Amino acid sequence: MYGNEDSAPSGTPGHDLLVVGSANADLVVGVERRPGPGETVLGSDLVVHPGGKGANQAVAAARLGARTALLARVGDDAHGRLLRASQREAGVDTGGVLVGGAPTGVALITVDPSGDNSIVVSPGANARLTPEDVRAAGALVASARVVSVQLEIPLDTVAETARALGPDARLVLNPSPPAPLPGEVLAACDPLVVNEHEARSILGASAGATPESWARGLTALGPRSVVITLGAEGALVSDTRGGSPVRVPSPRVEAVDTTGAGDAFTAALAWRLGLGETLPDAAAFAVRVGAAAVTKEGAQASFPTLEEVLAL
Repeated sequence: MYGNEDSAPSGTPGHDLLVVGSANADLVVGVERRPGPGETVLGSDLVVHPGGKGANQAVAAARLGARTALLARVGDDAHGRLLRASQREAGVDTGGVLVGGAPTGVALITVDPSGDNSIVVSPGANARLTPEDVRAAGALVASARVVSVQLEIPLDTVAETARALGPDARLVLNPSPPAPLPGEVLAACDPLVVNEHEARSILGASAGATPESWARGLTALGPRSVVITLGAEGALVSDTRGGSPVRVPSPRVEAVDTTGAGDAFTAALAWRLGLGETLPDAAAFAVRVGAAAVTKEGAQASFPTLEEVLAL
């Protein structure tokens, strides 16, 4: 069902970006050390943040000024209300946020003094976002210039999203967490966006030693274009429609917290592609957004406005 505070997807034209993906509540506790088997340790006060790769991308794009919608599923519970409120506050169209079917997805996170964390994710309602939900929101999907997906929702739902694209729309896929991708999904990716870990996971023993070799291996799998994020080194873009891989440098900043930076990058990239920018130009903007995001703590709280990016 749809939540009482949100309207059903209307299919109103004009969304720059539709994100189809996950929405989690991040439950964070600081600990002096992580417990061993059978051990109990005391931690800090519990802090709850809105998260999930889909919800993060939607907030990041909307904060930049993109007309953004989110298609996701949350539970009819306090965490679901928190997530919908954070989306609305950022300016995201929440008409596609479905409510019910399971509790809201939760990430249980313990963080030690060095900053290392351990995470257990309960997908909850994210695992109940189905191909039927995508078909029911067909007008919303077809109205978007760009659709961004990740793999924190069922792969069948990602594949249905690829099939439901409008004739001139682009699919941006971040395969996180990495999983084998069917050919029809790979063929629709424009671009496939990966970091080093995801590139190596997808390519396996054939990965090679350089981002350029990863790009060649990934493009051979069938996506229309590939973007590899390289952290402080920026990104590398490769377009199968011609040209050699291109490195896009990142501005130098003092990193405070890298949480959510990849989501901010992908959201910015997808938005600018929908505005008609070339892949290298869109990536150049996206690395600036990612760089701005790492200068603040948290995920959604760190996502910059357009003015903050331009001032970087």
